[in-house]
Amino acid sequence: MNAFPWLTALTALPVAGALFVLSFGGSNKHVARSIALIFSFVALALTLLLWAHFDSASGTLQFQQQVPWIAALGVEYHVGIDGLGLLMLLLTSIVVPIGILASSQIQERAGLYFSLMLLLQACLFGTFTAFNFFHWFIFWELSLIPAFFLIKLWGGSRSTAAATQFLVYTMVGSIAMLLSFLAIFLATGKFDFIQLATLAQQGQLMPAVIAKLGWHRFTPHHVALIVFAGAFLGFAVKVPLVPFHTWLPSAYTEAPTGTTIMLTGAMSKMGLYGFLRILLPIFGAEMQMVLTPLLWLAVATVVLSAYAALAQKDLKRIFAYSSINHLGYCLLAIFAVVKFTGGDAALTTEKYAAMNGVMLQIFNHALTAATLFWFVAMLEKRTGGLRGLNDFGGLRKVVPVFTGLMGIALFSSLGLPGLNGFVGEFLIFKGSFPLVSWATSISLLGLLATAIFILGILQRVFSGPLNEKWATLPDLTTVERLSLAPAIALMFVLGLYPQLVLGFVNSTVMQLVQQLKF
Repeated sequence: MNAFPWLTALTALPVAGALFVLSFGGSNKHVARSIALIFSFVALALTLLLWAHFDSASGTLQFQQQVPWIAALGVEYHVGIDGLGLLMLLLTSIVVPIGILASSQIQERAGLYFSLMLLLQACLFGTFTAFNFFHWFIFWELSLIPAFFLIKLWGGSRSTAAATQFLVYTMVGSIAMLLSFLAIFLATGKFDFIQLATLAQQGQLMPAVIAKLGWHRFTPHHVALIVFAGAFLGFAVKVPLVPFHTWLPSAYTEAPTGTTIMLTGAMSKMGLYGFLRILLPIFGAEMQMVLTPLLWLAVATVVLSAYAALAQKDLKRIFAYSSINHLGYCLLAIFAVVKFTGGDAALTTEKYAAMNGVMLQIFNHALTAATLFWFVAMLEKRTGGLRGLNDFGGLRKVVPVFTGLMGIALFSSLGLPGLNGFVGEFLIFKGSFPLVSWATSISLLGLLATAIFILGILQRVFSGPLNEKWATLPDLTTVERLSLAPAIALMFVLGLYPQLVLGFVNSTVMQLVQQLKF
């Protein structure tokens, strides 16, 4: 199984799909969408094959390829996956078909639209499998191109401004990160993430950077923090972390809903992946130096975004701010794990719990948020594009199946026990509270606000007197019900049996925590 270049094939598959869409479906939206959907399902099948052959007991990289590329620059084609990488591939493979299914309203240039969706998937696969910074950064940056055009060309009336803001913010973060890694390369001659993590754990990385680039006006402490800040900014913008989040609400709102699903379900996870794959192993000591400010940023991300959602009237903007809130829980746990605990075995166990919660939350948020935006797309299709809280009322009387299934997704987002959203949030708070009690306690205000705005959606959209304008609104078709069934079923399955995810990420979690050594 390991002899075949599975990860390369998986990354190339959507590129081939994009070419097929442009070649055979460019002038027919139904053909273009069908071809894109077929290739996305093939990618899902291939990912499930990797999952079936993945050794969950091993914390080492699997399905590796390591080929010299530009030897003079220390550049290799190095790909592989551990539990974290497999998780990211799986959620991408699930989110992309949802995004394609939710794009039924795309009428113009459908072939180009669906080919860009598949190219974005290829960039995501490349990002989640690469272990050499040069190779990884190519995919990281290339992902911006299809995302930019998907927002700009098929978005709403303000799509150009939203796409430009998205591109500028993420490019600034990427440039800062590139400068940091160039500094590290000049000092070490290495781009490989594993080698850099080993140098950091041995205490050799930052001394080498300081010796090479130190300046008399800056202390070694300052040099280390400047290099860390550049890498941190690149990932903080992508997640996004408050206050680097202001691009997200407009991008999510103006983008066509299928693209919004891609942004929230997969692209935002690139930032969290960077925190776990790069910042923690390579910059763990620097994160500890500024732990208190980082925790305040995580608390602000959780709380402020939740209360911002309360003030919104547009469903897409509500779910956009809700996405920031839910990803804030992951950042809270990641920063909590950095806290110095010495050899306290009990606190180390709490770190394991928090990190397992992060892994679950990453996957669960991708599934739940993608499904919620999918429901918004279905609502827009039936109402001519309306999606405001005040546009509806009493819909449960005319679309009971739609109401029931969307209610499940809403309660999943709320973290109702028995659904997938509960376990990840529980583990995050359970693990974070003994480590950073004050930050975890304040973050509970975000849970309160989440409950208020989700119950508000249920009340104002589905309950109360029926708006007679929607008396003949059609309920979900059989095809729509069958399409939604796997996502809804998975919410219950992961809520009742989270080990389905935890089983193959736990060894990676243990390795991540043990690498920190504090």
